[in-house]
Amino acid sequence: MIGDGLAALRDGDAASARRAFELALAAEGETGELLERLADALYLQREYTAAASSYERAYAAYRREGASMAAGRAARAVAQIAGNVFGDWAVQSGWFARACTILEEAGEDGPERGWALVIRAFPVPDPATREAFLREAVALGRRFGEPDLEFEALAYLGGLFIMIDRVEEGLVLLDEALAAACAGELREISTVDSIFCGFFWACELVNDVPRADQWMRAAADLMQRRNVVGAFCRAHYGGILTAAGRWSQAEQELVEAARCFDRGMSARRPAALIRLADLRVRQGRLEEAAQLLHGLEHHPDAVRALAALHLARGDTALARDLLERATAGPDDVPTVGESTMVGPLLALLVDVYLEDGEVEAAARAVERLDRVAGAQRSHYLKALAALAKGQVRVASGKGDARASLHDALEGFARVELPMELARTRLAMARALSERSPEVAITEAKGALESFERLEAARHADAAAALLRSLGAPIRTGPKRLGPLTRREAEVLELLGAGLSNPEIGDRLYITRKTVEHHVGSLLAKLGLRNRAEAAAYATRQRISP
Repeated sequence: MIGDGLAALRDGDAASARRAFELALAAEGETGELLERLADALYLQREYTAAASSYERAYAAYRREGASMAAGRAARAVAQIAGNVFGDWAVQSGWFARACTILEEAGEDGPERGWALVIRAFPVPDPATREAFLREAVALGRRFGEPDLEFEALAYLGGLFIMIDRVEEGLVLLDEALAAACAGELREISTVDSIFCGFFWACELVNDVPRADQWMRAAADLMQRRNVVGAFCRAHYGGILTAAGRWSQAEQELVEAARCFDRGMSARRPAALIRLADLRVRQGRLEEAAQLLHGLEHHPDAVRALAALHLARGDTALARDLLERATAGPDDVPTVGESTMVGPLLALLVDVYLEDGEVEAAARAVERLDRVAGAQRSHYLKALAALAKGQVRVASGKGDARASLHDALEGFARVELPMELARTRLAMARALSERSPEVAITEAKGALESFERLEAARHADAAAALLRSLGAPIRTGPKRLGPLTRREAEVLELLGAGLSNPEIGDRLYITRKTVEHHVGSLLAKLGLRNRAEAAAYATRQRISP
């Protein structure tokens, strides 16, 4: 029965493994190994409460059996579920401390010490000390033939490097850890899960979509068999898909992550809600974004999504206050980790300043963003800085805006970010609108088509408005975007009935601004120029919600 269970675990058949281990426990009684393997099966089924309980029982059994290494492993598993799944940091701290004590008692020069070093590295604030702990753990894992220790420590070291702006070094270490996982070198489910979660976190943080895409293809079989994309990792995965422009898939992942968090993991729910709100802002679904962010106004990870929402709604004072507080710091030398964390916020602050007509303030923010982007070899940050610089040059009429925007186009193409590419093409169209209107029309049309494919209604409206100002036809027939959403169909029906925007808002219990966004979106989707054409179209087609 034990053999059957282990084989089922290797094949990713968690249900069969669970049955096998439950039968073995009934027949043979509780042992540390059987309880731990049952916990592994429960973990793969995302039965996290039951898995934590089984790991706790395994810990107690291993202690009775005198198996210190195994007891420490079980304690680490309990700690990871407590913190990473339930958000119970005090419980996590207690179990990590228990694991560390047991492992250190077991020996001063062995793999047990390596695992203790990994645990002790977590709370250390000094990057150099943390790096030394993790490097020693990697070395011990290699010396004693413990690949789980070696590659978990290596993955954590990669994450540390990313946080201190040694991004390329960090990503290469994560690549190596993923390669080991895909090659089947790792035995512990929690190690595989931790490595994948750290990888998705890193790729989302630095917007490295190509790297994420390549590994998702290479590891597709492992991800399916081992069910490694848990709720928290799925939120990061959804963030990557949003950046990649795969919004339908991103929505599925983020909604599923939120549902997982609803099942007893409420402390981690903001991870999914914030990313889903960011997606809604990009789509122009601002009312839904506001609802998702309600109650998260003081969450540190919500700053960018909240500021983007305020900007989209025209509440630039709120966006400015939020971003200036979040980016407060020295103006000369970027602090440790500033490039990764603050760079995108500075780019958004430039947009806010330009929206308020404060070109000089925007220029100062661009100077700081330039220094931040220069602190690391990030194509994404350099492209953000180039776009911001180009936008300021367009607004001020000073400098070569086209050169900066060409740099931004090249950078965003390299990191495969379609939304940012389209925004840059729109900025290029504005830069060329007076000197080369024909080229500007081409760029604006390209931007409009990209926004339409993404269904980014608000940005599509802006591109269409620029084309109209240049005297270019927008569209003469239906576009290739598929059907209207249910809400858009409802708005279209009410337009056909002759209702005004405020009347439509009252009827559908949505704000006037939200109605305006829906009207703009359905006009763009249907290739119509105004409300009158929309009303006539609704009458002809007899649209019903």
